[in-house]
Amino acid sequence: MIKLRAIFILAICLTGQSLSAQNSEQTLFNKEIAGKLAEMPLKCIPNEWPNKTSHLSETQADHVLLPHEIHPSFYGCLDWHSSVHGHWMLVKLLKTFKDLPEREKIIAVLENSFQSEKIVGEADYFSKYATAKNYERTYGWAWLLKLDQELYTWDDPLGKKWYAALQPLTKKIVALWTAYLPKQTYPNRTGVHPNTAFGLVFALDWATTFNQTDFAGLIKQRSKEYYLNNQNTPAYLEPDGTDFLSPSLEIADLMRRVLPQKEFVSWFNKFYTKEGITNILKQPVVSDRTDYQIVHLDGLSLSRAWCLKGVSKSLPVNHPQKKLFEATAQKFLVSTMPNVTSGNYGGDHWLASFAVYAIFD
Repeated sequence: MIKLRAIFILAICLTGQSLSAQNSEQTLFNKEIAGKLAEMPLKCIPNEWPNKTSHLSETQADHVLLPHEIHPSFYGCLDWHSSVHGHWMLVKLLKTFKDLPEREKIIAVLENSFQSEKIVGEADYFSKYATAKNYERTYGWAWLLKLDQELYTWDDPLGKKWYAALQPLTKKIVALWTAYLPKQTYPNRTGVHPNTAFGLVFALDWATTFNQTDFAGLIKQRSKEYYLNNQNTPAYLEPDGTDFLSPSLEIADLMRRVLPQKEFVSWFNKFYTKEGITNILKQPVVSDRTDYQIVHLDGLSLSRAWCLKGVSKSLPVNHPQKKLFEATAQKFLVSTMPNVTSGNYGGDHWLASFAVYAIFD
């Protein structure tokens, strides 16, 4: 396999473009890179093993169910959420490259997953078990809404068909989230799956796209209650050893959506300390990519990249962090791309999705 670094650097050389240019990642992202990344979810979506179901068994009968019996569509890629964002990535690539060589393979995999009866089975899971209402809360929920949004905004017969099929599950997730959010007294500030700010970013994007004003209003209200008065966030302590999200940057990425620009800048200037900013601009060190937890830190570089890009866009031209954030985002993306296809399943089952989101967000 051609290394992604070679492909990406070759694209830079052939186009003669600088990575400091706005949105240059999208310009440099070509069919060859897309195809190499597509190979990863194409392999793992239909692959049931290894598998981490995270299913809480209530009886002996449901304890012995196989992953595909529990989750008819999203049973591959080690866990439910990775399968969901693998599906999102494949949809994104189909939308972006009309003549992608892997197109027919992608369609075949997605066509199998988006069968109506399978999606109904996925939705039923959240009602079938008393403990299932908090399953994948809220990381997996967030990616499901991102997948739904991607399908809805694709003007294509396949997109329309798959979007319609997904609706029972989408409606279930939205209902669960709207019931849960008023009860969530405190946000989760972790750097892994339960991170509240990350989930609310995707939920707010979805609610805005669909003009779901009540859901959007609830998200904004809770976001302000959680984060508006936060000052001097301890970003100098980041990251923890298994982080794939930056607790502070996820909050900033959310609040730039919640607040008007002038209010956001005022909030941002109080939220970060100089030491905190210096720290989050350092490249995370990944000592062992065969370790399923340590490899999370490659994901951290990519999620930091998309947050830094987003925050940079929301800062005024004369803000001292604007260009620094943009340049660091580009650096993180370019330096991490080669590690996305490391050949170790601990990263291969999910990192490609993070890379594609970091490029296109």
